[in-house]
Amino acid sequence: MTLMVPARAASLALATMACLAPDGARAQDVSPWIKDTYSSVRLIAGSRSGGVLLGGIGFQLQPGWKTYWRTPGDSGVPPRIDFSKSDNVESVKILWPAPTKFPDGAGGISFGYKNQVTLPLRIIAKSPDKPVTLRASISYAVCEKLCIPVEAQAELAFVSVASTEDGAISGALDTVPKPAKVGDAGALSIRDVRREGNVVQVDVAVQDDKAPSGRDKDVQLFAEGPTPDWALPVPKLVKREPGVQRFAFELDGLPPGASADGATLKLTVAGPGGAYEVNAKLP
Repeated sequence: MTLMVPARAASLALATMACLAPDGARAQDVSPWIKDTYSSVRLIAGSRSGGVLLGGIGFQLQPGWKTYWRTPGDSGVPPRIDFSKSDNVESVKILWPAPTKFPDGAGGISFGYKNQVTLPLRIIAKSPDKPVTLRASISYAVCEKLCIPVEAQAELAFVSVASTEDGAISGALDTVPKPAKVGDAGALSIRDVRREGNVVQVDVAVQDDKAPSGRDKDVQLFAEGPTPDWALPVPKLVKREPGVQRFAFELDGLPPGASADGATLKLTVAGPGGAYEVNAKLP
């Protein structure tokens, strides 16, 4: 027999059940915080539908402490995350929010995050109709004046059809640079990439009317090589004109035996007009 419940009564019943639900039931979409002296980390599960799942790794940092982006800059240690002990997981792709620059304490510049950050995850299940449990071995560093290594082991089952954390994951996805091409139009874009000898110059187009007064100075450019063992210098702003900022960096920090000829660089630009990621092939 099917029991029909009026919509208003059903809504009131669901609201009452939510209020009476124990904290553990509400927290099933996140793992417990794994706390260190200066930071905490946890896993986040999004809604499950089929074989593609969204999740996240959330970091909280004490005031004054920082952690690093996938490319740390002049110094630092990027996070290393191993999902190999997960159940029914084919692959996990980490999506990286645009970082900020900060002094590394030794005269250089590092890239990373302060306060808190969520790294979105795109997870592919081996069998869409079977349970998924994500297990992550997380190695990262937190730094103030000194850097401290942190090791954490986190585990979370993806069980919710409608996760309470979908909003948080969606917000984190909004901070991930969007794919773009050289020459795309927009409030913030990479207009041109050229090479002059050992120097790469990148022209960034900035619509002045889209940037609050003085905020065009907040535009940041990050350069990465085709593999993680490239350690390119921090791009420097060398010229500013109305609507255009020119950055430059030398082709230093290549791994032994590598050539920049024909290499594809990953350029990330971030500012008041958003954040975008471009693949640019060098001549």
